[in-house]
Amino acid sequence: METLEGALRRANRLVALALGLALVGTVIFVLIDVIGRKTGWGSLGGSDEISGYVMAAVASWGLSCALLDRAHVRIDLIRQRLNAAGQGLMDVFAMMVTNGVVLLIAWHCWPVLEKTIERGSRANTPLETPLWIPQGIWFAGWAWFALCATALSLIAIAYLAHGRHADVTRVIGLGSELDP
Repeated sequence: METLEGALRRANRLVALALGLALVGTVIFVLIDVIGRKTGWGSLGGSDEISGYVMAAVASWGLSCALLDRAHVRIDLIRQRLNAAGQGLMDVFAMMVTNGVVLLIAWHCWPVLEKTIERGSRANTPLETPLWIPQGIWFAGWAWFALCATALSLIAIAYLAHGRHADVTRVIGLGSELDP
């Protein structure tokens, strides 16, 4: 289990790095476009469209990074009053609900991409971007989130079944800004 968990964490660090670079690149692109328009050099064009695509990609891919960093919001009113075993059960339940929702979203994202591919849809903008490109990246982010959520659910269930409550908390428990 530790090997799979470590691989997911390393992969999501790379994802987070790529997302950060994409955001920095987008900021630079938009900044150059704005400066060009204000100084009379002209516009590069498409900065609003491209930044929208990048934000959609960052949102879908970033969810898995937040999941592994335990940064998603959870309410712990009941959980904090339970012992380690009860907290582990609550954590696994929360992870399985999250997993179910993410799988449902990913499942419903595919028909959107599929229809775009079948129709050869393009953006109704000057760039005429083939929409399968940004939608494919968006869908891949949801699919990756679903894969990560499923893997973490299985890891947590295995830890819980072996009575490793501290590991359940470490992997899917409530995160804190005080955690390492």
